[in-house]
Amino acid sequence: MYFMGYSKWLLLASRLVAGIGTGAGASIFGYLTRSTTSEERATVFAVVMAARQAGLLIGPGFNLFLRLCKFKLGPFEVNKYTSPGLFMCFMWIVLQIIIVFMYYDLPVVHKYDHQTTTAVSGPLEEEVKALVQSDEGFEAPENLGYGSINDSDQLLAATTGGTVEDEYRYIPNGHVEDEDKRNESPLHNFSATKEYLREEVVVVLTAQFITLFNQTALETMVTPITQKYFNFGELENSLMYCLCGVEVIAGFFFVRWLSAKFADRVILAVGLIICNVSCVWCLIFLANPRGSFATLLSEFVVGVFLQILGLPFVAVSQVSLFSKVTAEKTQGFSQGLRRSVGGIATILGPMWAGGLTDNLYVMLGVMMGLLVLLTVMVTFSYSYLVEPCPVVDFTCEQEECGG
Repeated sequence: MYFMGYSKWLLLASRLVAGIGTGAGASIFGYLTRSTTSEERATVFAVVMAARQAGLLIGPGFNLFLRLCKFKLGPFEVNKYTSPGLFMCFMWIVLQIIIVFMYYDLPVVHKYDHQTTTAVSGPLEEEVKALVQSDEGFEAPENLGYGSINDSDQLLAATTGGTVEDEYRYIPNGHVEDEDKRNESPLHNFSATKEYLREEVVVVLTAQFITLFNQTALETMVTPITQKYFNFGELENSLMYCLCGVEVIAGFFFVRWLSAKFADRVILAVGLIICNVSCVWCLIFLANPRGSFATLLSEFVVGVFLQILGLPFVAVSQVSLFSKVTAEKTQGFSQGLRRSVGGIATILGPMWAGGLTDNLYVMLGVMMGLLVLLTVMVTFSYSYLVEPCPVVDFTCEQEECGG
């Protein structure tokens, strides 16, 4: 549709179709959530996001040869305006073939598979038996060992009078989750208010909105500033975005390494600190530029560098956290909601910045205020920004589970 482009309405319709197609992104993150453990999820998300940034970096480079196209394909003319549409269509066809013939689902990883097996390990075995015998009136199963799903099933049968298939788990922070009726619709007994109007979910969605709002606003601001103060042309701006893309990709892989050592909320806090420093820097040095060309350029480079540095920290941690504080069975729907919030932010951010390029104090001041609001929310809700632990996990002392 974009390639044919014989009408402005056809072009508008092509954007509508493409927007609907981006819903696949939500299913990708939902699928990754169900096919990864909590410990590896942030590292997997970081790689996926780095791949996306690599595509954003490489894609514009194809215009170097697409702009040279000038021939006819039937009744349609292929030129520098229509060739990107034809090229993208070809790439989507290749991907479609790969998906149909080479894609298969990985096994689903259930939350209690790891958590409950560690609940009765080691020296606490006798304590668990004593608890079961004295408080529940059931006899604890023998040979409760480490790493055995069958053993944890026996413990659940002893403590609840049923099996894993009968278990309804209580999750802290008011989140009740039914892990068992997997053959029913994911939206069975689903309540949007109970699922999404919880403190930790609201904080993560707010982080998604504010970070994307600020990021797109700054991206909108960058080009007018470089043209006004540095006389950058198309080539200079392209090189700048290329270097920014390289930094972002490196940042995602750095966060991938960090996520194996630190909890998501720690990485989120570090990212917010960097973003706050970046916004303060821009308010001080870029809102009212002064000094020589070299000084202005140095201040601009530092501000852009800090902003891009903080992006991978916040992006990876908030996506990973969101997958952990929402129900596993409705991840596709939940990730769709998260992407919708981000989509609204990417629309409003450029609209806000586009009309205020001549009044940077107001533009950057509002962005700074939003960051401060998010920082306060994360500070007060820090203890909730963890993956909930099942009630049967008597020994949950890890930071990821809130202790």
